[in-house]
Amino acid sequence: MKIHEYQAKELLKSYGVKVPKGEVATSLEEVETIAAKYGKCVIKAQIHSGGRGKAGGVKLAENVEDAKAKAAKILHQRLITNQSGPEGKLVNKVLVGECCDIAKEFYLSITIDNAKENLVIIASAEGGTEIEEIAKDNPELIIKENYLLSAGLKAENIKNVAEAIKLDTKYYSQFEALLMAMHQLLIDKDASLVEINPLIISGEDLIALDAKVNFDDNALMLHPEIVELRDPSEEDPKELEAEKYDLNYIALDGNIACLVNGAGLAMATMDIIQKFGGRPANFLDVGGSATAEKITAAFEILLADPKVEAILVNIFGGIMKCDIIAEGIVEATKKTNLNVPLVVRLEGTNQKEGSAILANSGIEIIYAEGLSNAAKKAVAAAGGK
Repeated sequence: MKIHEYQAKELLKSYGVKVPKGEVATSLEEVETIAAKYGKCVIKAQIHSGGRGKAGGVKLAENVEDAKAKAAKILHQRLITNQSGPEGKLVNKVLVGECCDIAKEFYLSITIDNAKENLVIIASAEGGTEIEEIAKDNPELIIKENYLLSAGLKAENIKNVAEAIKLDTKYYSQFEALLMAMHQLLIDKDASLVEINPLIISGEDLIALDAKVNFDDNALMLHPEIVELRDPSEEDPKELEAEKYDLNYIALDGNIACLVNGAGLAMATMDIIQKFGGRPANFLDVGGSATAEKITAAFEILLADPKVEAILVNIFGGIMKCDIIAEGIVEATKKTNLNVPLVVRLEGTNQKEGSAILANSGIEIIYAEGLSNAAKKAVAAAGGK
């Protein structure tokens, strides 16, 4: 789960991290009221997407009138960033905050290193809006310090990072407190990422000028206070609908919809579609306990995407029985008035029963044997795109 910058800053602040003063506005009238407290201020779009600055979503204002004028170019407008997709994100709120003098910018984050099964501090002396380019073009400027969760964050780890980014020693005590706060926030709230970019030197202080915190969805049941920070307007409506039926769905930008049982098989299905020149429209794992109702809901979600030109159902029956899937397909096609080609591959438990249900349904289906054959037929059905 993602949250907004202003929410991430409030969380960091609650752990003792210094952040700039600021308030959220949802109207130009609120912008005017807040800006009057600061005079010269910064206006920042609050959307779940990086690259806001380069896209025009961060603007400096000299006074109240300038703040209103510049906020009008951001608030209630669509902001297209390098992470938002071509449709962009609608800006429903902006953060109006004080300006800070910046002597130096750094990048700093703590996240989970799945490959090494531990935590990792990622840092750079070249923080700010160019961090993605730096990571791509000059990876040697990005340093990593791994440490074990069981051992905790040690002074040695912190010193290693401070030295690697050439931080002035007079800031070491602040830096230690900052990293310890980030570590504790990640642990306490089951976060998957705590990021500050940029972390700035302003006067005698280290300040989190911008922040991002992401959370492990599987642990949200333990943190109702974090769930309250969720902003549904920032999420794909189809993904929200899928949650109601306990479907694992992620929207993509292709035109071949996928309905699969099992995360591994779903990933393999998307990969092989691309291998044969197609583009998957989604990741959708119906799990091992799908019902006809779930399958119907899944079809409705898939067909709600106007880009979908074919559907591939790829089921390898184990716990999930092929006849249950078949019944769901029949019910779903009747309810949704299916109007795109449907490719079906059924193998495993109750395959014969499932195939018979489909054969007797009167539904126009393109049958496939094997994953490669199913993918080829789905790509062809979608016009080879």
